[in-house]
Amino acid sequence: MCLAIAGELIRIEDRRPADRPGEDPALWRMGLVEFSGVRREVSLACVPEAVVGDRLLVHVGFALSIVEP
Repeated sequence: MCLAIAGELIRIEDRRPADRPGEDPALWRMGLVEFSGVRREVSLACVPEAVVGDRLLVHVGFALSIVEP
């Protein structure tokens, strides 16, 4: 069993290292997600279709899915 929390995606950043230009950029996307006023960085590798404003279900620093309103 796991505990996941929903939060709003505030910002997206591409964290792909310069020495890995051929890799899929979706693997290196990180997002700033806000949970009731607390902001945390999370990996967006599992939800490459996420855009700013989406609500995401997050577990241990990884966004697992987009939550529909």
